[in-house]
Amino acid sequence: MGYQSRLAVAVGDIELGCGTHYLLARNGRGKTTLLRTLAGVIKPIIGGFACDGRCQLLSEDLTFDRELTAKVVFKSLLNKKGYIEAMTLAEQLELDTAKTYGKLSTGNKRKVALLVAEFSTNDGRPDILLLDEPFTGLDSFAREIFQELWGKRQEGVLRLVSCHPDFDSMEMNSSVLISGGEIIHLHAEDAPKRWGDLKSQLN
Repeated sequence: MGYQSRLAVAVGDIELGCGTHYLLARNGRGKTTLLRTLAGVIKPIIGGFACDGRCQLLSEDLTFDRELTAKVVFKSLLNKKGYIEAMTLAEQLELDTAKTYGKLSTGNKRKVALLVAEFSTNDGRPDILLLDEPFTGLDSFAREIFQELWGKRQEGVLRLVSCHPDFDSMEMNSSVLISGGEIIHLHAEDAPKRWGDLKSQLN
């Protein structure tokens, strides 16, 4: 995959099932490019891939109308069940859903986007969520809440989550690495459990 020149190529066939998989690489190695390729935004230079389900990309720069409140965003974009769940978790995350989007902090804007992405997966269809740097602007409290949520919501949802290399203590069971121009899948039994333990394998 890449734009005009190849950034990385998969080492053999890679098959990911439901659950959360972390996409790891040093900055500038192609995490966003891979997610955009899987979402169909850009075409692969060679080879191909198949997505068995509805594919959604949560880009790092996603925004909503600055005059709308988070509550209105949820009500507009989610079904009834998703809206109730998003509002419940928003309270746990200390997100003020009555405040207009434009007045929210960077971290709280990110919470809105993550809640919309997560709770749009309630209609019974298989879903693939491609999350590009979803933890940008979030504190450890919010990150832990989302990771706990993902652990509970495994069935019917595949999440591929690109991660910033600063989160050394981030726990992960399945990892996709981009290193040395190659894309490699480390299964749960092969992968170190924390991001910090994987850094030495990346270049």
